[in-house]
Amino acid sequence: MGHQLGGTLMVAGITLGVGMLALPVATAEAGFLPSLAVYLLTWIFMICTGLLILEACLWMPKEANLITLSQRLLGKWGRLACWILYLFLFSSLMVAHVAGGGTVFMQLFNGSFSNEWSILLYVLIFSPVVYLGTLWVDRANLILMAGVLFTYFFFLFSALPHVRPDLLLHMSWSRMWVALPVVFTAFGYQSLIPTLLNYMNRDAKKVRRAIIFGTCIPLCIYIIWEFVILGIIPLEGENGLLSTLEKGLNAVSPLHHHIGKKSILVGGRILAFFVLTTSYLGISIAFIDFLADGLKVAKKGWKKLLLCLFVFGLPTAVSLWDPTLFIQALSFAGGFGVALLLGALPILMVWAGRYYRGHSLLHQQLPGGKILLSLLMGFVLLELFFTCLFL
Repeated sequence: MGHQLGGTLMVAGITLGVGMLALPVATAEAGFLPSLAVYLLTWIFMICTGLLILEACLWMPKEANLITLSQRLLGKWGRLACWILYLFLFSSLMVAHVAGGGTVFMQLFNGSFSNEWSILLYVLIFSPVVYLGTLWVDRANLILMAGVLFTYFFFLFSALPHVRPDLLLHMSWSRMWVALPVVFTAFGYQSLIPTLLNYMNRDAKKVRRAIIFGTCIPLCIYIIWEFVILGIIPLEGENGLLSTLEKGLNAVSPLHHHIGKKSILVGGRILAFFVLTTSYLGISIAFIDFLADGLKVAKKGWKKLLLCLFVFGLPTAVSLWDPTLFIQALSFAGGFGVALLLGALPILMVWAGRYYRGHSLLHQQLPGGKILLSLLMGFVLLELFFTCLFL
């Protein structure tokens, strides 16, 4: 039960990240109901691709990560594509987390630290937890998720009286696809599955439950969060959501212009801090496991230290160079990285494994055969089309 709860919360933690802070800003033009439709579509799609990665992992030996999966199922070109896409996606995500974490850290201390120092302190405090391994990340994640839930409900009950129903009536169904790249990022967790499968002793049923329940938690939190933010902050105006989007800020930043109570603003900032950090830890540990598998490096001693320096050092340098990359990094990460690496690649790997490599269907996690796989690939192509159209 400890592993089941920990695994579920790790999935929820890595999903609940910077995407949550960006979603109301990115979906503001569409409005509440169109945003809800995009959330549900993306959530179903991401559960399906997560189960596909689980199926592919069960065909492989222990400790295999996405590099091994792509090489054995798609050949050397699949391996190369996986390397390029993974490095692009996770570098973008790490930049978004570090930039967002630094901003929130600075806001929590009311500007006592500069943005640059806030970024450095944020990375220096939490990178040792990842270096110590998955168990430490699991335990830290339990504490942080408790913080997420506590501050989330505090913020929710404090802010609900300030919601204006008239602001929620705005709807633009044609604009709901603009936010699809950020929504893809907000529901991305699949890179954690190889690590999670090993952590849960290759128990497929436990991992499947962790995927389903772990993604249900963020879905519910996202919907209520969207309702509150879009119901408080207007679309137009100097401190509206469109202005916030242009500045590359998160959804918490303009709150103090629309809510008089300081306690609500502080609660929102603390919530942003917990949400960012849970995802930051999960993404970081998955990134290190991927590099260790791809480079065939043991996660011990100075070799593990070098992996950590790469994972944390480069995004920190980029964030220090331009701390306003929050929304932009997320859009590129979701629009291309998540769609191709965590969307298209699992579909292609399972298609190849089932129908060309002859792997057993005893490990099949998703029914529907070629028809469902084709529908899932069609959704990926739709997302890529809108990404190229709007980015």
